[in-house]
Amino acid sequence: MNTLNVINTYAAYINDYDLRMNSSSGGIFTEIAEHILGKGGIVYGVSMSSDCRQAFFKRIDDIKDLGYLRGSKYLQALVGDTYKAVKKDLEQGLLVLFTGVGCQINGLKCFLGKEFDNLICVDVVCHGAPSQKLWGIYVDALEKKYSGQLISVNFRCKNEGWKNFGVEENTSCKTIFTPKGRNPYMLMFLDNYCLRPSCYECTAKQYKLSDISLADFWGIEKIQPEMNDGNGVSLVITRTTRGDKLLSELLPKMKVAKVAYEDAVKENIAEFRSVTRPTGRDTFFTDLDKLTFEKVKKKYAIPARIPLKHRLKNLVNTLTHSRDEGGLAFRNYGLQMVLKEQKGYAMISNKA
Repeated sequence: MNTLNVINTYAAYINDYDLRMNSSSGGIFTEIAEHILGKGGIVYGVSMSSDCRQAFFKRIDDIKDLGYLRGSKYLQALVGDTYKAVKKDLEQGLLVLFTGVGCQINGLKCFLGKEFDNLICVDVVCHGAPSQKLWGIYVDALEKKYSGQLISVNFRCKNEGWKNFGVEENTSCKTIFTPKGRNPYMLMFLDNYCLRPSCYECTAKQYKLSDISLADFWGIEKIQPEMNDGNGVSLVITRTTRGDKLLSELLPKMKVAKVAYEDAVKENIAEFRSVTRPTGRDTFFTDLDKLTFEKVKKKYAIPARIPLKHRLKNLVNTLTHSRDEGGLAFRNYGLQMVLKEQKGYAMISNKA
């Protein structure tokens, strides 16, 4: 466990409920980004392409575009000329926030070759980079099944609560929600079959060059139970004096609890350790070339069964802390989600 460049560790979430619910965990990225944009700065982060086939780095200078960068994208983002653009902004004296996974932060720092006082780097703790090929095959199968083009995807939809997140896919004719324990792409991703070879021995886990690290605070109910309202809590680690100073300026806009690093990472070991390479990883990619997606799914995407009592407990916890406006509809929707997932179905709504 690498604690050499850890200054402070927090459990945190932003006070804005709507922005938090549209974020993967506690919404801390949004707060940091708004702060930088409010100072006339530039924010770089990852967005999805219009056809949802690629993830790529996007430069924004207006708060109205921040939604493009919010939320996790479980794809490797195309860098392109992003590092060159960051360097140009820095040399022009602009304040820059660059967000990505650890290896992308390290790559930027190596490219720049020197420190810039006007650069803030925030890394998102990474499980690993999944195969672009698998995602393309998955999208092809999805569009064929529902007879519509994929318009948008939310990999971390919290309609069932933060801990029981799922994937919400909007096609031209239907909206599909699938719990993470039922979504074949997420199952193959979380079971580590489809990751890049370097992700199984990630050097960025032990050599972090970011100012701040962000992650899900899994296990918050054991460490700071009073913060566990079911809507998402971020693990925030400051690694430089610059990052620590920035976060201290934003604390009044958040609910925060300072915690010990060792406690905070107990249930999110991806902060310091690479995932294990599955014995069937090579066979998986051979099968991906030879078999249909349905056969690959049956072989490698084995659905997880979450006990009904646990799902109902998390749902009630989420609904208890939700707003009154639209509460009845939300409750009905949430209950349907629990019941349908227990039967192994995806939740589908027509757009007509």
